[in-house]
Amino acid sequence: MDEPLAMVLDAGPGREAGPGWQAEPVAHVEPLSDEQLNQQISDTLPELIKHFHDLGQRVAIEFGLNGSDAIALVKLDAPMTMKELGQRMGCDPSFVTTIADSLEKHGMARREPSLRDRRSKNIVLTPEGEAVRDRLFREFMTRAPWCTALDTGDRRCLLGLMRKMLRSRGGR
Repeated sequence: MDEPLAMVLDAGPGREAGPGWQAEPVAHVEPLSDEQLNQQISDTLPELIKHFHDLGQRVAIEFGLNGSDAIALVKLDAPMTMKELGQRMGCDPSFVTTIADSLEKHGMARREPSLRDRRSKNIVLTPEGEAVRDRLFREFMTRAPWCTALDTGDRRCLLGLMRKMLRSRGGR
Protein backbone atom coordinates (compact mmCIF):
# COMPACT_ATOMS: atom_id res chain seq x y z
CA MET A 1 0.00 0.00 0.00
CA ASP A 2 1.26 3.49 -0.84
CA GLU A 3 2.16 5.91 1.93
CA PRO A 4 -0.17 8.93 2.29
CA LEU A 5 1.21 12.02 0.60
CA ALA A 6 0.72 15.63 1.56
CA MET A 7 1.49 18.61 -0.62
CA VAL A 8 3.87 20.96 1.15
CA LEU A 9 4.57 24.50 -0.01
CA ASP A 10 8.27 24.91 0.67
CA ALA A 11 10.77 27.62 -0.15
CA GLY A 12 13.61 25.21 0.58
CA PRO A 13 16.41 25.47 3.11
CA GLY A 14 17.98 28.91 3.39
CA ARG A 15 15.74 30.44 0.72
CA GLU A 16 13.26 33.24 1.26
CA ALA A 17 9.63 32.35 0.63
CA GLY A 18 8.51 33.94 -2.59
CA PRO A 19 8.22 33.20 -6.30
CA GLY A 20 10.47 30.14 -5.87
CA TRP A 21 7.92 28.35 -3.70
CA GLN A 22 7.13 24.89 -4.94
CA ALA A 23 4.42 22.46 -3.96
CA GLU A 24 6.16 19.17 -3.28
CA PRO A 25 4.70 15.86 -2.16
CA VAL A 26 6.09 14.71 1.17
CA ALA A 27 5.46 11.21 2.53
CA HIS A 28 4.41 11.07 6.18
CA VAL A 29 5.40 8.01 8.13
CA GLU A 30 2.56 8.63 10.53
CA PRO A 31 -0.48 10.81 9.91
CA LEU A 32 -0.48 14.08 11.83
CA SER A 33 -2.62 14.24 14.94
CA ASP A 34 -5.33 16.93 15.07
CA GLU A 35 -3.14 18.90 17.47
CA GLN A 36 -0.09 18.67 15.18
CA LEU A 37 -2.17 19.56 12.13
CA ASN A 38 -3.71 22.58 13.90
CA GLN A 39 -0.26 23.70 15.04
CA GLN A 40 1.14 23.51 11.51
CA ILE A 41 -1.85 25.46 10.16
CA SER A 42 -1.39 28.06 12.90
CA ASP A 43 2.30 28.36 12.03
CA THR A 44 1.82 28.46 8.24
CA LEU A 45 -1.15 30.83 7.90
CA PRO A 46 0.60 33.93 9.32
CA GLU A 47 3.59 33.18 7.08
CA LEU A 48 1.31 33.06 4.04
CA ILE A 49 -0.45 36.29 5.09
CA LYS A 50 2.92 38.04 5.52
CA HIS A 51 4.03 36.82 2.08
CA PHE A 52 0.76 38.14 0.61
CA HIS A 53 1.20 41.52 2.35
CA ASP A 54 4.84 41.86 1.30
CA LEU A 55 3.99 40.98 -2.29
CA GLY A 56 1.25 43.62 -2.32
CA GLN A 57 3.66 46.22 -0.98
CA ARG A 58 6.32 45.35 -3.60
CA VAL A 59 3.85 45.54 -6.48
CA ALA A 60 2.42 48.83 -5.17
CA ILE A 61 5.91 50.34 -4.97
CA GLU A 62 6.64 49.23 -8.53
CA PHE A 63 3.58 51.27 -9.56
CA GLY A 64 4.72 54.29 -7.55
CA LEU A 65 2.02 53.79 -4.92
CA ASN A 66 1.87 52.92 -1.27
CA GLY A 67 0.03 49.78 -0.19
CA SER A 68 -3.13 51.56 0.97
CA ASP A 69 -3.50 53.44 -2.30
CA ALA A 70 -3.07 50.21 -4.26
CA ILE A 71 -5.69 48.40 -2.15
CA ALA A 72 -8.11 51.29 -2.65
CA LEU A 73 -7.58 51.20 -6.42
CA VAL A 74 -8.40 47.49 -6.53
CA LYS A 75 -11.47 47.92 -4.29
CA LEU A 76 -12.81 50.86 -6.32
CA ASP A 77 -14.66 48.81 -8.92
CA ALA A 78 -17.48 51.37 -8.97
CA PRO A 79 -18.06 54.85 -7.53
CA MET A 80 -18.56 54.64 -3.77
CA THR A 81 -18.59 56.83 -0.70
CA MET A 82 -15.55 57.10 1.50
CA LYS A 83 -17.46 55.24 4.19
CA GLU A 84 -18.13 52.34 1.78
CA LEU A 85 -14.50 52.25 0.69
CA GLY A 86 -13.39 52.27 4.33
CA GLN A 87 -15.66 49.29 5.01
CA ARG A 88 -14.30 47.40 2.01
CA MET A 89 -10.73 48.12 3.07
CA GLY A 90 -11.37 47.44 6.75
CA CYS A 91 -10.21 50.89 7.82
CA ASP A 92 -11.66 54.05 9.29
CA PRO A 93 -13.36 56.41 6.79
CA SER A 94 -11.15 59.26 8.07
CA PHE A 95 -8.10 57.36 6.75
CA VAL A 96 -9.82 57.06 3.37
CA THR A 97 -9.62 60.87 3.10
CA THR A 98 -5.83 60.56 2.99
CA ILE A 99 -6.10 57.84 0.34
CA ALA A 100 -8.53 59.91 -1.73
CA ASP A 101 -6.18 62.92 -1.51
CA SER A 102 -3.28 60.79 -2.76
CA LEU A 103 -5.26 59.21 -5.61
CA GLU A 104 -6.50 62.66 -6.68
CA LYS A 105 -2.95 64.04 -6.54
CA HIS A 106 -1.81 61.23 -8.88
CA GLY A 107 -4.75 61.88 -11.24
CA MET A 108 -6.27 58.45 -10.58
CA ALA A 109 -9.50 59.49 -8.83
CA ARG A 110 -11.80 62.40 -8.25
CA ARG A 111 -14.51 63.18 -5.74
CA GLU A 112 -18.03 63.96 -6.81
CA PRO A 113 -21.31 64.45 -4.94
CA SER A 114 -23.19 61.28 -4.09
CA LEU A 115 -26.55 60.97 -5.84
CA ARG A 116 -27.97 59.07 -2.83
CA ASP A 117 -26.78 61.47 -0.13
CA ARG A 118 -25.77 65.04 -0.94
CA ARG A 119 -23.77 65.21 2.28
CA SER A 120 -21.43 62.47 1.03
CA LYS A 121 -18.84 62.43 -1.70
CA ASN A 122 -18.18 59.48 -3.95
CA ILE A 123 -14.69 58.50 -4.97
CA VAL A 124 -14.63 57.80 -8.71
CA LEU A 125 -11.67 56.47 -10.65
CA THR A 126 -10.51 58.48 -13.65
CA PRO A 127 -9.71 56.64 -16.89
CA GLU A 128 -6.04 56.73 -15.80
CA GLY A 129 -7.00 55.26 -12.41
CA GLU A 130 -8.95 52.46 -14.09
CA ALA A 131 -6.00 51.67 -16.36
CA VAL A 132 -3.55 51.60 -13.42
CA ARG A 133 -5.97 49.49 -11.36
CA ASP A 134 -6.28 46.93 -14.17
CA ARG A 135 -2.49 46.73 -14.70
CA LEU A 136 -1.86 46.56 -10.94
CA PHE A 137 -4.38 43.75 -10.52
CA ARG A 138 -2.95 41.77 -13.47
CA GLU A 139 0.59 42.15 -12.15
CA PHE A 140 -0.40 41.06 -8.66
CA MET A 141 -2.26 38.02 -10.01
CA THR A 142 0.79 36.89 -11.99
CA ARG A 143 2.66 36.62 -8.67
CA ALA A 144 -0.06 35.71 -6.15
CA PRO A 145 0.77 32.38 -4.50
CA TRP A 146 -2.65 30.90 -5.29
CA CYS A 147 -2.11 31.73 -8.98
CA THR A 148 1.47 30.48 -9.19
CA ALA A 149 1.22 27.33 -7.06
CA LEU A 150 -2.38 26.14 -7.50
CA ASP A 151 -4.31 24.95 -10.52
CA THR A 152 -7.93 25.97 -11.12
CA GLY A 153 -9.36 23.05 -9.14
CA ASP A 154 -7.07 23.78 -6.18
CA ARG A 155 -8.07 27.47 -6.26
CA ARG A 156 -11.77 26.58 -6.27
CA CYS A 157 -11.17 24.29 -3.30
CA LEU A 158 -9.18 26.98 -1.47
CA LEU A 159 -11.91 29.56 -2.06
CA GLY A 160 -14.58 27.17 -0.80
CA LEU A 161 -12.56 26.40 2.33
CA MET A 162 -11.90 30.09 3.04
CA ARG A 163 -15.59 30.93 2.64
CA LYS A 164 -16.54 28.01 4.90
CA MET A 165 -14.18 29.26 7.62
CA LEU A 166 -15.50 32.82 7.29
CA ARG A 167 -19.09 31.61 7.59
CA SER A 168 -18.29 29.75 10.82
CA ARG A 169 -16.66 32.84 12.39
CA GLY A 170 -14.92 30.92 15.15
CA GLY A 171 -17.25 28.17 16.26
CA ARG A 172 -17.92 24.53 15.65
